[in-house]
Amino acid sequence: MNNLRSKKKLFIKSYGCQMNVYDSERIKNLFEVKGFEETLKIDDADLIILNTCHIREKAAEKVYSDIGRINKIKKQEKNIKKNFKLVVAGCVAQAEGQEIIKRSPSVNFIVGPQSYHKLPDMISSDKDIINDDFLQQEKFKNLLFKSSKKVSEFITVQEGCDKFCSFCVVPYTRGSEFSRPVNEILNEINIYCDNGIKEIVLLGQNVNAYHGLNQNCKQVDLAYLINKIAEFDKIKRIRYMTSHPKDMSESLIECHGNNEKLMPFLHLPIQSGSTKVLKKMHRNHDVKKYFEIVDKLKSQRSDIALSSDFIVGFPGENDEDFDQTMKLIDQIKFVIAYSFMYSPRPGTPAANLKQIKLEVKKARLYALQTLLKEQQKSFNKNFVNKGIEVLFDRKGRYKNQYIGRSIYNQSVFIKSEKNLIGLIQKVQVIKSTDFALEARLSE
Repeated sequence: MNNLRSKKKLFIKSYGCQMNVYDSERIKNLFEVKGFEETLKIDDADLIILNTCHIREKAAEKVYSDIGRINKIKKQEKNIKKNFKLVVAGCVAQAEGQEIIKRSPSVNFIVGPQSYHKLPDMISSDKDIINDDFLQQEKFKNLLFKSSKKVSEFITVQEGCDKFCSFCVVPYTRGSEFSRPVNEILNEINIYCDNGIKEIVLLGQNVNAYHGLNQNCKQVDLAYLINKIAEFDKIKRIRYMTSHPKDMSESLIECHGNNEKLMPFLHLPIQSGSTKVLKKMHRNHDVKKYFEIVDKLKSQRSDIALSSDFIVGFPGENDEDFDQTMKLIDQIKFVIAYSFMYSPRPGTPAANLKQIKLEVKKARLYALQTLLKEQQKSFNKNFVNKGIEVLFDRKGRYKNQYIGRSIYNQSVFIKSEKNLIGLIQKVQVIKSTDFALEARLSE
């Protein structure tokens, strides 16, 4: 009896964006009904799934590094007789399927982000090694939706991209834009509501390009979907990401002013403050348009907090272009931002352009991140000795420590004898750091 295990063990690792986290949850759900339970230890696993990201070169190389590490674990004496199955899923699998087989023959199965619902059958039949078909409509109809039993839940409502930015692999790894029907999304949320979910985060490669069908088979936009979700009494907060400036419709901008459940925080990537560089990036908007959107958002919700993505060292970016980016950051004052040196992705148009020297990229990234860090620190300092509402979603590392998110998406730490998980509490901020707030319960 001691040498029998009631369930097989599944280890799954997610790389990259929140959509991969969502996909990993759905993969777990698919294997739960096949008798698997999750383990956090690779050594214990019968099935290992690496759900990958292909946005940057380092992300892809990390996958190959992890495969090498897993191979060493498999060769340990205690594991040598175990029949491990190793799966590479996600965007690296979609982009480099044959290369993975060639470079890492220990990988048993490869499945793309639009066909992972096929994975249980692939493993059962042990025939098809690769499935990289674009099956968005089929995929969502065959997924299982079980709540993660967390306070906040990701929901993918839109996938793919038709923008074809010159630096980006997403259109090639996630396919063309696809939006799920409204009722399908609402049914999924209803499942989560039964498990105590208080916040919904809507996901998409270009989530504000959402154009799903409602129950009357009429095409509707993201603002419509947000307003429908707000009708759930148990849902107290709604967020969405990642958005594209080109798809910031008037109705969505107005939603920020009219819908109290839509949080005053927006991730709106611009990538560069130079219109010349934006044109080279094929972003289909300019700096002037971006400022117009920001002004409209602030006219609807004056306290809205903005975050962005920035790429430095894009081919053709000169000192003047970079200065324009710094000027834009200084004017808008982002509360947080994600910034990277440009890294060429094979198969994208920008990969063929003349590259900027690494030392120039590094210097620009340092200057840009220094400014962004100061802005984030300044924003957080504004909350010291002030009250703010926080939704607490997890315990911290220390005794009686709880962590939550403010309405502006800041991490907030607090000590409390009371269990705060799942509660929205008014707190008093007593200290700020570069990345978070420390608080106490308001009296």
